[in-house]
Amino acid sequence: MLTGRSVVLRPATAADVPRLAAIRATPEVRRWWRGGDDLAAAVRADLADETTTVYAIEHDGRVVGAIQWYAEEDPDYRHASLDVFLDPETHGRGLGPDAIRTVIRHLIDAHGHHRFTIDPSAGNSQAIRSYAKVGFRPVGVLRRYERGEDGRWHDGLLMDLLADELVG
Repeated sequence: MLTGRSVVLRPATAADVPRLAAIRATPEVRRWWRGGDDLAAAVRADLADETTTVYAIEHDGRVVGAIQWYAEEDPDYRHASLDVFLDPETHGRGLGPDAIRTVIRHLIDAHGHHRFTIDPSAGNSQAIRSYAKVGFRPVGVLRRYERGEDGRWHDGLLMDLLADELVG
């Protein structure tokens, strides 16, 4: 378990699937995370991916989201990439930045990572502001980066953070 100021991160389990799928089903989260018609299957697939570590984010004893990371292990390009989603009812409370800081500190201390990336949709201004609060900086626009549910290609924003730039 990893403890932040307001959140606790613990390895997500099969018991978390219904709650995480329900959060992913909210319009505010589904817009960015999608996942097909069976969100429980999408969450189970994330948990089964051996290259990704998924933590349930708890606040006041309740699962309010998930944060996951995976590593590029090539020693010449080594870094960790993050993804996060939170229940919209908890937005604006600083829980996202707290979860990100907590996992990054763990990745620095326990895994020796020095660089981190995250790649929100270029249109997800709320996420971009949240990531900037912990020190992530825009690197560049990933043009036509991901296909949306509307079938069209949408831009992403590549952001990165060096360990000594972590804010808070």
